[in-house]
Amino acid sequence: MKKLVILMVLITGLAINANAQVNISINIGSQPAWGPTGYDHVDYYYLPDANAYYDVGNRMFWWPDGSYWRSGPALPGMYHVDLYRVHKVVINNVRQPWLHNDRYYRQYHGYARRYDQVAIRNGRDRKYWQNPGHPNYGQWQRDNGRGRGNYGYPGNGRRHDDHGHDDHGYGHGNGHGNGHGRGR
Repeated sequence: MKKLVILMVLITGLAINANAQVNISINIGSQPAWGPTGYDHVDYYYLPDANAYYDVGNRMFWWPDGSYWRSGPALPGMYHVDLYRVHKVVINNVRQPWLHNDRYYRQYHGYARRYDQVAIRNGRDRKYWQNPGHPNYGQWQRDNGRGRGNYGYPGNGRRHDDHGHDDHGYGHGNGHGNGHGRGR
């Protein structure tokens, strides 16, 4: 009887492990070319130099305006920030981080005026070539069968996972992103 109970526990454990799925999201191609290297997935960037945020998924900036937060596709003219140079803090797994600005300001304001990150546009690793802002983006398209006229058709370089999902040729890998946004 004891052996039967142990066997049932083992079978149940194996069944649970077999159903576990790992979801790794890679959005290097969606990140702005001014984003820092070293992160396979980013939800938001905090920009200490501007006390503003960038929403990668929606391609929108968020900045304070009195007691409100405004958004738009670009920072207003009053922000004189070179996005390729300033330090960016990666924020993942938090929705609308600007609503917690006191915390992010206190924690990361010391990174203002630090120019210590390599932008994706200047990244040397081939994985950054998939970003449209990278100088080698055209080569990445050719290498992955994404030349003119064949996107969305058979032989376009897309790979499919075992479940029939299209991963747009980005593959799977280990994500980075929690932390203060320092590049490697």
